[in-house]
Amino acid sequence: MNLIEKKISNYQIIEKIGIGGMGVVYKAKDEKLERIVALKFLPNHMLTDEEAEQRFISEAKAASSFDHPNICTIYDINKTEDGQLFIVMAYYEGSTLKDELEKGKLPISVIVEYSIQIANGLARAHEAGITHRDIKPANIMITNRGEVKILDFGLAKTLNDPSVTKIGLTMGTAAYMSPEQAKGSEVNQQSDIWSFGVVMYQMLTGQVPFKGDYEQAIIYSILNEEPDPITNYAENCSSSLIRIVEKCLAKDQAVRYQNASQLLNDLEMYRVDPDYGFNTTPIKISNLPDKKNKAK
Repeated sequence: MNLIEKKISNYQIIEKIGIGGMGVVYKAKDEKLERIVALKFLPNHMLTDEEAEQRFISEAKAASSFDHPNICTIYDINKTEDGQLFIVMAYYEGSTLKDELEKGKLPISVIVEYSIQIANGLARAHEAGITHRDIKPANIMITNRGEVKILDFGLAKTLNDPSVTKIGLTMGTAAYMSPEQAKGSEVNQQSDIWSFGVVMYQMLTGQVPFKGDYEQAIIYSILNEEPDPITNYAENCSSSLIRIVEKCLAKDQAVRYQNASQLLNDLEMYRVDPDYGFNTTPIKISNLPDKKNKAK
């Protein structure tokens, strides 16, 4: 599908700016309101997939219900003359967090600022009953003003509409999946917190915590292994910030942050006082058996 320079409704297509599992995105001019927007189209191979179409519509409904500075603004959902769905979104000048990380490590102060903004957006989405399900650097936009925007609610699950996504269907990007998501179990807001923890770990170290040469190897690592200590890659990272990441990456959901508001509170208090509330021993982030005891 080549839409460059074509006109759809009152939108003049300018260029293709992105492609992913749930959509192709074009930069366009809204000739009615005289503004630049982004149009997201369902990929051709999904045009006959009714469930994919429902997820696409769910993205528009979920994201358009938010009025939050850290969530991408949705203007409209429409169809082309031949019945192809598209979403009209705000267009932001900037780059994705993925692009930023490819340039090198970020300063701790910038990492904390980005993390607070991401957690702010997640807290608002979770408040509305929405789980994103695919938090990763490619779905986080950093505008030229330093504003963070969470993109792509195409994999979002509306808690009030569980029929859209079936339990047992593994969705998302392997390296950022929570243990429960990797197992195809019921996913809730704590899965987003886990994925957020992976993103924070990556910002601090330049590495993802769970690796493998193929998807099943990554999933095995998520379920059975612990990541390398953050200090292996970031010697100057404070123990307080490390413990925030550890709490996000706790395999046991009872140990993990229960909601994004708790996470946001700790991040904001860390920004004010790096020693706030972290005078306890480090969190053991997995529920793996202790090797020493196991050997006895």
